[in-house]
Amino acid sequence: MTGYRLLAVHAHPDDESSKGAATMARYAAEGNDVMVATFTGGERGDVLNPAMDVPGIKDRLSEVRREEMAKAAAVLGVQHRWLGYVDSGLPEGDPKPPLPEGCFALVPLEESTEALVRLIREFRPHVMITYDENGGYPHPDHIRTHEVSMAAYDAAADPARYLDAGAPWAISKLYYSHGFLKGRFQAFADEFDKQGVENPFREWLTRWKDARTDVMARVTTQVSCAEYFPVRDDALRAHATQIDPNGPFFAVPMEWQQRLWPTEEYELVKTRVSTKMPEKDLFSGLGPGLDS
Repeated sequence: MTGYRLLAVHAHPDDESSKGAATMARYAAEGNDVMVATFTGGERGDVLNPAMDVPGIKDRLSEVRREEMAKAAAVLGVQHRWLGYVDSGLPEGDPKPPLPEGCFALVPLEESTEALVRLIREFRPHVMITYDENGGYPHPDHIRTHEVSMAAYDAAADPARYLDAGAPWAISKLYYSHGFLKGRFQAFADEFDKQGVENPFREWLTRWKDARTDVMARVTTQVSCAEYFPVRDDALRAHATQIDPNGPFFAVPMEWQQRLWPTEEYELVKTRVSTKMPEKDLFSGLGPGLDS
């Protein structure tokens, strides 16, 4: 299963390490070309790791996050490309303040779509991964990433669109990445209870009463990648300003994760090839490894 190209499209640095990272590490290790495209530099993010909340970090946060992204890409074994837009920030309050002028979420869709189309036509991915219509969570940059990705999937294949952006390329399959799954966290919570250990997810799961908010019913594809969970965690830790090593991302022992939920989940939303459901491979239906 080599010779394929996979493009994962994300809003901010660190998103790639918390969404589908083990899948990317596995496919890269197997000899496929994997690229992460990041729309913004995360300039308006906060320092979420107390150990990194020290003088000088916030003043050069944009530069620091670029350095962190380079480290994470190296850990995962993937290529990386910045698409050059400015973080929109996450507006808070009631009513919420307007988004800052010039931010990614306010850039005309045609403009940001062209930037992604240009990359697609250059890299020529067989499969692309992005966010669902809710952005995974409703950050304006995540929602915009979804909108741009959907538009670019169609436009990249259309010879009448973006004539100066390279030769047309038709991506074979487009997926949404789904990692925020109630069943996954319930499995971990049950193991905490079984082992007689304080369950860090108890209150959170109690509040999650509406089963409709769980997207597991939408999942079409589960990729086995437990061997690469430690790589995923190393990539997360590379984003030191964003990830607290003592935080919830690392609360579940690795052996539990690999035993109880050894997969990462995706939803096939567009395809130009025939494939049989449910899938275990994002490249299902593409045939032998491709060089074209």
